[in-house]
Amino acid sequence: MSPIDLERVSLVQLARTEGIGAMTFQRLMQRYGSATDAISALPELAKAAGRRNGYSVFPQAKAEDEMAQVQKLGARHVSVGDADYPPLLAEVDGPPPLLCIMGNAALAAAPCVAIVGARNASASGRKFARLLADRLTEAGLTVVSGLARGIDTSAHEAARNLQTVAVIAGGIDHIYPPENGDLQRAIAARGLLVTEMPPGAAPKAEHFPRRNRIISGTSRAVIIVEAAMRSGSLITARFAAEQGRDVFAVPGSPLDPRCEGCNRLIKDGATILTSVDDVFEPLNAQSLMRRNLLAEDALPLRRDVSPDGSHRDRVISLLSPTPVHVDDIVRESGVSPDLVAAVLLELEIAGRAGRDGAGMVSLRVS
Repeated sequence: MSPIDLERVSLVQLARTEGIGAMTFQRLMQRYGSATDAISALPELAKAAGRRNGYSVFPQAKAEDEMAQVQKLGARHVSVGDADYPPLLAEVDGPPPLLCIMGNAALAAAPCVAIVGARNASASGRKFARLLADRLTEAGLTVVSGLARGIDTSAHEAARNLQTVAVIAGGIDHIYPPENGDLQRAIAARGLLVTEMPPGAAPKAEHFPRRNRIISGTSRAVIIVEAAMRSGSLITARFAAEQGRDVFAVPGSPLDPRCEGCNRLIKDGATILTSVDDVFEPLNAQSLMRRNLLAEDALPLRRDVSPDGSHRDRVISLLSPTPVHVDDIVRESGVSPDLVAAVLLELEIAGRAGRDGAGMVSLRVS
């Protein structure tokens, strides 16, 4: 196996290793520069942070099998830094380390707008979603959605020439919902299918928020058409706001539970949308001055830094289940930023600490 192939296999291994989330993956790659070197360092990092039971890395043979499956399906893996990785998604804090895609990757590189909403959508909601998708794609934009029943399906179907990206919660070969089999296959052939899951994976409840984050992260704006108060579409709207995307909501009757979520979003500051023209002005402004969504890590990550026991003790003593900002740990511990970064990475690998995208870190209580 060539060094390039080995690195691709190592990327799959690292992304599939239990306990390595998107943020930890990102910091490992920043520190070690390659997935191969990061994997080699994992056992020692976990040991340094006090993990007693060793560290189990996703087996190389299984990673190779997954790569062979993906290739056989006519799909491909992409990771951050690859030309086919969705460029806006790469800029979010902790982007998905590894995606499986099938179709025309250029669609995700074009200006994208997400249209999501209720699965049990009304006839008028479906009609408006189709109108939006038709007008947006007529203007050269790509429509992104989640291939769910209702609004999502209508948006995908109405996209001209299937200029659409479908982000799914299961494996690239898993048809869900069953009635969208023909649509999913058509999008794979002419549009773009995207998933974070390996082939064969059936969608589970915990997969859908991750799918929703990819939908919003790939898009410049998110439009919500009909959403109940506990709708997954509101999760997409929350991710969009966190990622600095424009959030649009279509107002509806106060008597229709399917509109409660949209009406609430508007009260909370989302932009009211009654025409596709409402979307174009903000998008034109974005094209003139793109938001800088690339989160700057508060701490440098150097490969040659090796904290000792006193550094670890000082950092750990300042941690608790209550999240604290990394800057505060540096200030209160008196430990240099690069050493604090190294200690926190060790604790993450050992499963003893967790971090979010806002520079906060907390101790995990087993």
